[in-house]
Amino acid sequence: EVQLQASGGGLVQAGGSLRLSCAASGFIFDDYAIAWFRQAPGKERERVSCIKIDDGTTFYADSVKGRFAISSDIAQNTVYLQMNGLKPGDTAIYRCAADLACFHTEFDYWGRGTLVTVSS
Repeated sequence: EVQLQASGGGLVQAGGSLRLSCAASGFIFDDYAIAWFRQAPGKERERVSCIKIDDGTTFYADSVKGRFAISSDIAQNTVYLQMNGLKPGDTAIYRCAADLACFHTEFDYWGRGTLVTVSS
């Protein structure tokens, strides 16, 4: 059974940092790309960042470039999203997802979300 377990969300003041984790199981981790998406109330879902596990290629949305960093730990089948310089506009439910490539529009596997709230 494929599972993606996101954790690490919480309440933080503007300018603060959080690190999200996405623990994966049930598929060959190295074959996949893992992405972080977020969705705030009343807004469309946004692909925040993605990493292709086998070669480490990364992608960032313009809105988070220079503030967020995605990484993977193959031994732990886990992807991390380090979020620095958080802004109130980063407030959203963050979900991780897996697919064979970062550029795919629809991802095969999804985890439950973790809520990130940034106060001003």
